[in-house]
Amino acid sequence: MLAAAGISVDLHRTAVLRNVSLDVRPGEVLALIGPNGAGKSTLLHVLSGALSPDRGAVRLDGRLLKSWTRQALARRRAVLPQAPVLLFPFRVIDVVMLGRSPHLGRAARTTDLWIVDACLRETGTTGLAERLYPTLSGGERQRVQLAQALAQVWPEHGRQPGEGGYLLFDEPTNNLDLRHQQAIMRTARRLARAGVGVLAILHDPNLAALHADRICILREGRVLADGPPDTVMEPNLFETAFGLRVSVQRHPRCGRPLVLPA
Repeated sequence: MLAAAGISVDLHRTAVLRNVSLDVRPGEVLALIGPNGAGKSTLLHVLSGALSPDRGAVRLDGRLLKSWTRQALARRRAVLPQAPVLLFPFRVIDVVMLGRSPHLGRAARTTDLWIVDACLRETGTTGLAERLYPTLSGGERQRVQLAQALAQVWPEHGRQPGEGGYLLFDEPTNNLDLRHQQAIMRTARRLARAGVGVLAILHDPNLAALHADRICILREGRVLADGPPDTVMEPNLFETAFGLRVSVQRHPRCGRPLVLPA
């Protein structure tokens, strides 16, 4: 489990996170939502190990995150940032292969190639494999970067229970059309079924409700709610978090809650 306990972060003398406790569990999709400035990306940076909290601690499998070597941590968790930047004219297949870098010498070359191929297929980017990355559209780049992150934590044969990876998405549906937004969340669900723990920062609460096992609402650096969609998707909570009156209805096919402006 990837667990944060009592996390507080102060940036420029401003409290960004205040005593936040949250865990990302293997086999689960956790959606993190909240208004702009709530501290969502900061919390993701803390969970990834990119930012050290001022107070509190993060543990992976019971060990303090800071005690993991960079390479060992990279084999267990991958991050898809909001705006990935890659300026070199690499082929798409080479960009995705970079995700296997932490595993060099630990997995057979044939395994790496099989995983890269699987990640290209999963993200619908197989047809882009020989294209140069800078020539892609924004949405295509986003899907290629997703494939690279998947390659980093793709479930491998022989892993023991509890050894699965963690995938941290920072607004993964940016630049994606409706079809690809749904596709990326279905990918998150498939990875969760394979034992990966997924955290996704999302702006669309309905996307979260349709695909997440749990939803956490952050407001002003604090956890306002954390639980199943049926519990969290509640009009009073949404009005408190976003300052917006909403009504909650049910999806006609799957019965999951849907939020509509009141």
